[in-house]
Amino acid sequence: MNINGISSISGNEMFKIDKAGFEEAQESEVSFQDFLKQSIKEVNELQVDAENKNIMLATGKIENIHDVTIASEKAKVALDLTLAVRTKVVDAYREIMRMQV
Repeated sequence: MNINGISSISGNEMFKIDKAGFEEAQESEVSFQDFLKQSIKEVNELQVDAENKNIMLATGKIENIHDVTIASEKAKVALDLTLAVRTKVVDAYREIMRMQV
């Protein structure tokens, strides 16, 4: 049985990988600001949907509690993720502000 050795990656090959990823990121048409706005809008829509389903359940317009529970959990998970991202962004900002130039 012949076992081939692991080939190493030279510095030039790593630069090509990083450069390709950078160029791909530059070609993206969505800015971080637009992505963030869209994400917050989607979280808000999930919150509104969950609230509407809860109201409909309370008024007797919906009898399937599973749909209401799923909508509420989706809204909760989306909000938790949004808060986690916000916390990380604030922490990163504080860390940058503590840096001495």
